[in-house]
Amino acid sequence: MKAMLLSEYKRLQVVDFDKPTIGPNDLLVQVRACGICGSDIHGYDGSTGRRIPPLVMGHEAAGVVAEVGSAVKGFAVGDHVTFDSTVSCGHCYFCRRGSINLCDNRMVLGVSCGEYRRHGAFAEYISVPQNICYQISKSLPFEHAAMIEAVSVAVHAANRTPVTLGDSAVVVGSGMIGLLTIQAIRLAGCSTVIAVDIDNGRLEKAKQLGADVGLNAKEVDVAAEVKKLTSGRGADCALEVVGATETIKTAIDSVRKGGSVTLVGNLSPNVQMPLQAIVTRELNILGTCASNGEYPQCIELLEKGAIKVQPLITAKASLDQGPDWFKRLYAGEPGAMKVILDPTM
Repeated sequence: MKAMLLSEYKRLQVVDFDKPTIGPNDLLVQVRACGICGSDIHGYDGSTGRRIPPLVMGHEAAGVVAEVGSAVKGFAVGDHVTFDSTVSCGHCYFCRRGSINLCDNRMVLGVSCGEYRRHGAFAEYISVPQNICYQISKSLPFEHAAMIEAVSVAVHAANRTPVTLGDSAVVVGSGMIGLLTIQAIRLAGCSTVIAVDIDNGRLEKAKQLGADVGLNAKEVDVAAEVKKLTSGRGADCALEVVGATETIKTAIDSVRKGGSVTLVGNLSPNVQMPLQAIVTRELNILGTCASNGEYPQCIELLEKGAIKVQPLITAKASLDQGPDWFKRLYAGEPGAMKVILDPTM
């Protein structure tokens, strides 16, 4: 089969690759759409240590069932499916208590980190266990279904955030996950949503997708502006979707006493935190990792149009065009959000 292989850092090639085999509990899926994730771009140059070549990357995908394992139930050849990016074992302490995203034996599709190598979906076919697969309507475009993994990250972050109907929220970072988080936290019950970024184009997109206000952190004192919008108190919650010291500080400074800050971004392995502000203002600091069983709800949100992904799709391209798109995105393609690759093109 055809696959896009990271043969060495910053070198992607479309090559002939062994078609995956399946076990009794697996599905063989013909990939019809796979999104280029920001984590793939960061892994492209080796900076994350989680895309060690040789590797077929790609974990945001959807397609058609081409083959089912002998023990598979509930799926048939021809079904349209998407699947979680996290392969959970289903047997460890955390899986059995319902925290599949914290699985002791978790692997992520399209990741090679020294502990394991799991080839991903920038290929014509991928083998995935049935326990992470979900059927989708045949009316849902594959490129939209490929966005469900990203939607699930935003929905899980909103579910992790304590929200009372009518609360105010600040979302720091208006990239793709940030724009999805804006929509998710609004659906969770926040009546006021404030977007923060340093790109006015992204802030305009944020307002189109549900933010009430957009604040450019280069132009204004974000915390002061948030207080003006929240009766002088600060927001009830903030979701930080970058993962850097400065943006985490902005999120912490923007919430009221007793408020909550949910950390979604994962850009830096270590950051500095304003300890005294957290302790003396009694803030709740929450981490959020991937998703935890929210896929069915995310599929329904997309199918009903409650969360919109089409405005975030920059381009749809063939696998052969993938290496060029990686170069463009790595170089910082202006205005680019999500590029979807279709191996059947």
